[in-house]
Amino acid sequence: MATLRLGDDAPNFTADTTEGRLDFYDWKGDSWAVLFSHPKDYTPVCTTELGRVAGLKPEFDARNVKVIGLSVDTSDSHEGWSQDIEDVTGNALNFPLIADHDKTVADLYDMIHPNASDTMTVRSVYVIGPDNKVKLQLTYPASTGRNFDELLRVIDSLQLTAQYKVATPADWRDGDDVIIGSAVSDEEAKELFPGGWDAKKPYLRVLPQPNK
Repeated sequence: MATLRLGDDAPNFTADTTEGRLDFYDWKGDSWAVLFSHPKDYTPVCTTELGRVAGLKPEFDARNVKVIGLSVDTSDSHEGWSQDIEDVTGNALNFPLIADHDKTVADLYDMIHPNASDTMTVRSVYVIGPDNKVKLQLTYPASTGRNFDELLRVIDSLQLTAQYKVATPADWRDGDDVIIGSAVSDEEAKELFPGGWDAKKPYLRVLPQPNK
């Protein structure tokens, strides 16, 4: 299969989940979405990750982001594991977890990396926009848990830069200064940002975040 790249259409699929059978596009609607995979059920790092995401659900909701997980085990296995997740983290599973036992979705999203493991999905993360296009891809090895605060930070940047012709600098967080996009001329920038900007260099024009 071809590698999925930024800007590509996120493949649609129908799958069984802990919240019933769903069509991904129908479930997602015009929201943003995060699809993230786990090597398998009853693994220690995954247990901490799913609990963390469940605890952050209000943050995702506030950003109009729907979250859906995936593991290559069955729904029955997921149901049992969900109790462990709540026991360990204090957070009950509050988003669907795909039962991808036939690896249909894993193959669509290139989540099996044979040189790492030919049976388990790597820790892939896809952020998908309202237009159903892939906006972000992250891939971690099975041994490294993900930083979901970083994922929220990136979503903030993706949503801001989709709305305004700006970019975000290194270590940016919501509310920090931003950079005028490289494709924007000074003439256009004067119309877009009448309050002006600080030109650190001709190509590096800094201004306060436009929607703050």
